[in-house]
Amino acid sequence: MEYEDTRTIATPEGVELELRLGGLGSRFSAALIDLMIQSALVIALSVLTALTLGGTGAAVAYSLGVFFAFVVYDVLFEVRAAGRTPGKRALGMRVVLADGAPVTLRASAVRNLIRLFEGVATFYVPAILSILLTRDNQRLGDLAAGTIVAREAAPAPLRGTWARDLPSHLESWDVSAITAQELSTVRSFLGRRHDFEPAAREALARRLAEGLAPRVSGAPPSQPPERFLEDLAEAKSSKR
Repeated sequence: MEYEDTRTIATPEGVELELRLGGLGSRFSAALIDLMIQSALVIALSVLTALTLGGTGAAVAYSLGVFFAFVVYDVLFEVRAAGRTPGKRALGMRVVLADGAPVTLRASAVRNLIRLFEGVATFYVPAILSILLTRDNQRLGDLAAGTIVAREAAPAPLRGTWARDLPSHLESWDVSAITAQELSTVRSFLGRRHDFEPAAREALARRLAEGLAPRVSGAPPSQPPERFLEDLAEAKSSKR
C-alpha cells in the first residue's frame, strides 16, 4: 500500500499550493519504464558500434552511450520536458524544486549523478530507505539537489465548466505550456480573491497574469488581469 503524502508551498504570490508527492511504488514503476527504454538504447548502441567500429572505438562509444542513457537521458527530459522523463510522464509525476519551481539544469544533474551511487551500485537500498524515512519522500539525490517528485493529479474543473462546451472566444487559445501546478495557483487565487483587500487583489492578479500571459498564445493583449485568469482556467480545464 502506498500512502499519499502532500507538501504545502507558499508561492511568491502569497497563494498556498498543495503538491501531492510521488511515493516509493509510483517512483519505482516510473523508474522501471525508464530503465527499459535506457536498456534498449544501450543494446541498440552496442550492436551498432560492434558492427561499425570494433575494438577500442566500440568500447569508447559504448561507455559514452551508457553515460548518456543513464545520466544525460534523465537530465535532458527533466530540464526540457518540465521535469518528466517518459516513465514519470506515464505515471503522472514530475521533478520540481522543493519550492515548486521548475527543476534547473544544475539540480537535475546533481540528483542524477548521485543516483549512480545510490542506485544499481548499491541495489537501491540507500534510495529506498531515504524515500521511506524523509518527510517529502526524497532520495539522497533529491536531498542534495533540493528537489521533490510531485504527482500531477488531473485538476478538478471550475464550477459549471463541465456542463458546456468551451466558449468560442477561447477556441484559439493555446494553453499547453501552462502546468497543472500553475493552474492550481490560478484557481487558488480565483477562489480566494474576495478575501484580499482591493489593492492587494489587483496587484496579485496583475502579477499572475503578467507571469503566465507570455506562454499563452491567442489571448487578447488588452484583457483585464482577472478576466484573463478566469479564461485561462476555463481553457485549461476544457476537454481539448
